[in-house]
Order: sequence, then structure tokens, then C-alpha cells
Amino acid sequence: MVSQTVPSSPHNPVSSLLYLGFTGTNLSVDGTATITPNGLLELTNGMANHKGHTFYPTPLHFCMSPNGKVQSFSVTFVSGIRSNYLDITQHGLPFVVAPSKNFLDALANQYLGLTNTLKNGNPTNHSFAVELDTCLNIEFKDIDANRAGININGLNSIKSYYKSYHDDRSGSFQNLSLNSGEAMQVWVDYSAKAKQMNMTMDPLEMEKHIRPLISVSYDLSTIDISKLPKLPTKAKKSWSKLLESILPMATAAFIIIMGASIFLLMRRKLRYTELKEDWEVEFGPHRFSYKDLYQATEGFKSKNLLGVGGFGKVYKGVLPLSKLEVTVKRFVSIGCIRHRSLVQLFGYCRLKGELLLVYDYMSNGSLDKYLYYDESKPTLNWDQRFWIVKGIALGLLYLPESWEKVVIHRDIKASNVLLNNEMNGCLCDFGLARLYDHVMDLQTTHVVGTMGYLAPELVSTGKASPLTDVFAFGMFLLEVTCGRRPNWHRGSLTDTIDTRIQGEYNADEACLVLKLGLLCSHPFSNVGPNMQQVIQYLDYDLPLPEMNHADMSYNMLSLMQDQEFGPYTVSSSIGSISGIFGGR
Repeated sequence: MVSQTVPSSPHNPVSSLLYLGFTGTNLSVDGTATITPNGLLELTNGMANHKGHTFYPTPLHFCMSPNGKVQSFSVTFVSGIRSNYLDITQHGLPFVVAPSKNFLDALANQYLGLTNTLKNGNPTNHSFAVELDTCLNIEFKDIDANRAGININGLNSIKSYYKSYHDDRSGSFQNLSLNSGEAMQVWVDYSAKAKQMNMTMDPLEMEKHIRPLISVSYDLSTIDISKLPKLPTKAKKSWSKLLESILPMATAAFIIIMGASIFLLMRRKLRYTELKEDWEVEFGPHRFSYKDLYQATEGFKSKNLLGVGGFGKVYKGVLPLSKLEVTVKRFVSIGCIRHRSLVQLFGYCRLKGELLLVYDYMSNGSLDKYLYYDESKPTLNWDQRFWIVKGIALGLLYLPESWEKVVIHRDIKASNVLLNNEMNGCLCDFGLARLYDHVMDLQTTHVVGTMGYLAPELVSTGKASPLTDVFAFGMFLLEVTCGRRPNWHRGSLTDTIDTRIQGEYNADEACLVLKLGLLCSHPFSNVGPNMQQVIQYLDYDLPLPEMNHADMSYNMLSLMQDQEFGPYTVSSSIGSISGIFGGR
């Protein structure tokens, strides 16, 4: 249901619009937007990197002639935002007033189909939007992953607030979840006299509350397209003998200066030559210029070098304009997947023969340094460890469903988990990741990964699957709980817990994680769980199955692998591996 009210004027005879369902309407739709048989307007259908728009078919004149001032108007609509998983939020939607229905160059995902990298914040957009978003984007200085905002000419809100409604009785704001899937009513009111914009949002069953969620003073007339400059008046031609004598010399000097300038610009441009293809306009995250990354890392100086590995060199940088700290990696990765437990890819830059990736900077470094590398690092308490493993589990649940392809990481371990300033764990390093179709058989490939985390069926058949990551996650659980790299031993479960937290942990949770680690890394896949079940076990929504002595001792598995192994990545062809492993 949408009700939009605009005052009448000579240019706009329509004073109000009312839709009680959208069946039979002539709305202008594009992209994934569609009207369902029961009259609902569906903007997107869950497909990654897709967008949809719906507009009133003919222009509505918001300005009054001759002064060009925007009239007062009110809009109310009912909407609901739904995601496949409540814990894995997608992006939201905006209500927008714009001079055109053409949004072909707008990007999906964090850009909400409203703008793109180059046009975001450009005054020539002449757009006003009310944003309902369920993802936090550092790029736009978002305050929260559950918020409403008022935006002018882009995605940076001039004012935003955590999603809630004002309880007129108690005088306080009550929290609402935009990602709940429930229908909510939104009111947008603009007063031309007060030059004030109010936005209110309440559950559908409630009446409109007196106090709005967001109130901001702003003159919308300043962004209207009627504010274009006037054309200059025609000047009379006047020629003089002095001009006729100076003009040839001035022309020659101008040509010399322009030629030198073009030469210098071309020389400078060749230094930062980049590759760009048509698909990059529609797909992929924000693209950075090589010049910005060069400046951010001070010319990729060694003092900004964070590490060197098989994937290349990793640098710390500070973006010139936003002053945002980032990590710049020179290796290929998967940039279309986004989750709070996966290191966020801000953007990329392509040069001839080289790809630069820009990631969120994880200030606390990798998890393995807290477990057994750096004695100067504080000891992680049990609550921190339990929170980290639950976060990584959610990330692994997201990967196979995140895209039109199945994403398998193939190198899950503590050194590939980075910690942000709040000690939240984020999975990184997709250098060994593989993509597979959802409906096709998994292809045989070279065996890659880290000794101790390789699933038996991967070594024997060379076929990776989501259960391959489950096996490695089981080893990761043991690693985090025991504070040691994976190795095989016997004894009481509680005797294996990291001695640095002995006596200061939840014994039930610790035993649950240890047993789950053993269950996930079981040599036979029909015994181990999938990631959906892992989440249910960790949330106590599903009881852990009973484990017999063979499951706990792992005599069979200990025969298959070395007794001790380090964190070394291996790559082998299938023919070079003995086939003694059972099917998992």
C-alpha cells in the first residue's frame, strides 16, 4: 500500500495518489522488481548483485512556479525486508525522489541501486532519499546495521538513527528490527514553510506516533533541478587592431603550452595505466584508482609491509580522502560475498598483469598469534574464544549459499582468522578458494590446503565440498580450545583445554566445542554434521549426538596422518597421494 500526497499546482493537477495493492497498476518497474499475483510489490528476489526499481510512471512536479520552491508533501508506505537467514542480513531499500527514472548505472549491494562509486554524493544527482538499511557500511559512515537515514544526492546520510519508534506513553524509543520480515509503516513529511523533513516508522498495527524517528532541517529547494544557472547574454563582437596583432602570438603560445601539458599528462597517465572492462560497471565492489592506493601505501614502501606469502605482499594503507585504514593485497579473491564474519573487501584496482585488493584493516592481527606465537599478546578468555568460533561458523554457513556459485574456502585455520578492534573473528585469505555450480558435481582438482586440516576424502579423491570446510573447521575448534596446533593424543577432554584459561571457563561449553571439533573432523563424512547443524549445536538448538570410544580416540585417523605437523600449506596432484583414506 502506498499513499502519496502532493499539493495541487498549475503544473501538477494530481493532488494525491493512493494504492491499495499494486495489481493492475501501470507503475514503471525495472531489474528484479515485479508485482506478485496477490498485489505485493517485490523489489528484489534474493539473487546476489541484482537490483530493482519502481517509479510512478509520469513526473510529479514538486516545485511551485515562479519561485522554484519545493512544496510541502507527505508520503506513507508499508514495507517489509526479508532475508533467507535472520542472522545474515542483506541490504535494504530507499524511497527516492529524483529527476529521472534512469538508474542503469547504479550499483546493487551497498549502493542500494541508487548511485555508484563515481556519482555518490555528486550535487548534480538532485536526489532525495529515505534509506532503510540492514547492513553496516564503513564506506558511508553508517552508525549501525539496523537504521533509517535521510540522504541527499547519495548514500551518506545527513542524519540517521537506530531503527526504533517513539513510545508516546513512556517517552522513550523502542527498538525495531528491519530484518524481522514484519510489515512496517513509514511516514515521510516535508514542510516547505519550516524547511523541515520528518521520518516516522511504526509497526503496522500501531497508529502514527507524535514524535518522529528522524527530524532534520533542510531546504529541498537547494537540490532541485530548477536551480540550474541561466545562460549568459550574447556579447557584441568587437575587434581592434591590437587584438589582431596579439592574437597570432597568443595562439602560438597557447598551442605550445597545451602540447607540453598534454605530454606531461600522458606521461603521468601511463604510470597509472589501469585495465577496465564493461562487466566492472555492473558487477563487483567499489573500484579504487591505482593512484589512490599508491598514495595510501606511500608508494608501497617497505615500512608499510604487513606480510609476505604465497599470495604476494600485503601492505597497510590510509586512503587519501576518507583517511580510512585499509589492507592492500596483491592476489585474486572473491569480491562479491559480504558477511560480518568474512573480512570485508572494500574494492580493487586492476593494472596490466596485476590485481590489487583493498580490505578492511583488522587492527588486532591474526588469531594464531594469540594462541601460540606472540607471548606479548593477552590471553584470550573462554568467552572470547567461544564468540570467535560461533562467528566463523556463521561465515562458513554463509559461503555455500552466498552467490550463484558454491564457495569452498579450503584453508580454514587460526592464521586465516583476523581479529578487529572488538576482537570479533573474520575469515580471510581466499587464495585457495574454489567456486562450483550449485547443481553440478564437484570437480576433481589438485589437493591444496594445510597439513592437519585436510579432509580424508579431499586427499583421496581430490574433490572438495562444503564438508571439506567442515572437517577443517573441526580442527579449528580443537585448535582454539586447546591453544595448540592440531595433533593427536589421548586423555580426558578437559585435560586438553588451554592451560592459560584453566579454571576460568564454562566447562559445558568447552566440552561441547571439543566434542563438536572431534565430530566435525571425523574421518567418515556420514558421521560428521553440516554447517547448519554445527550452528544448531553451538546455539544449543540441537543436542550433540553420543560419541563412542572410537570417535573419541581416533585410532583410525591417527594412522592416516603424521603425529605432529606444522602450519604448512601443501599442494599435490591426486596421483601422488596414497588411496588408503575412507570416504567422508
